[in-house]
Amino acid sequence: MFTGIIEEVGSLKRLAGGQIAVACGKVLSDAHVGDSIAVNGICLTVTSFGGGQFTADVMPETIRRTSLSELRHGSAVNLERALTPASRMGGHIVSGHIDGTGTIAGWKEEGNAILLTVAAEDGILRYIVEKGSVALDGISLTVTAAGAADFTVSLIPHTRESTNLREKHIGSLLNIETDIIGKYVERMLKGKDETQGQSGVTWEMLQAYGF
Repeated sequence: MFTGIIEEVGSLKRLAGGQIAVACGKVLSDAHVGDSIAVNGICLTVTSFGGGQFTADVMPETIRRTSLSELRHGSAVNLERALTPASRMGGHIVSGHIDGTGTIAGWKEEGNAILLTVAAEDGILRYIVEKGSVALDGISLTVTAAGAADFTVSLIPHTRESTNLREKHIGSLLNIETDIIGKYVERMLKGKDETQGQSGVTWEMLQAYGF
């Protein structure tokens, strides 16, 4: 589990043969084989480390669902180590399981903020809520507007400059993880567990208990 607060920006060394290698520094300070590190928001398991880099295995499903295939040697990647019991919860609950990708549709400065608009498919947008949370390339951000074909988040300049967003442009692909709570609520509200044939949470039940 992660918070969406990026610790450092690493550099892609290799992505081939089902394995990724990332050059970095800070996240290696207490690294162990088997640790989880989020790379552009993707939870990956460290298989080896040393010499200023770590490697992780990457499944075909991960390649299909994320923007990893667009990375090239030297590409900047956002890195975050998994939470520990003593970690500050500075962002929101991020699992590192990517729902899909979106495309940067616009940048706009507003005072000291930067408004970033991302176009995405309906399957992503259904979980986007104004003032809710979303992780873009692993960065915890607050949604300022949710439209029919896109959504907008607001960045402070520090976020853009201290993450891989500094290298992004109109048309760049971003990994998107929507708020995990919304997905579980939707599953419960479907009203029936198709695998067991048991009733689930319904609006009538919630109303009966005062919700």
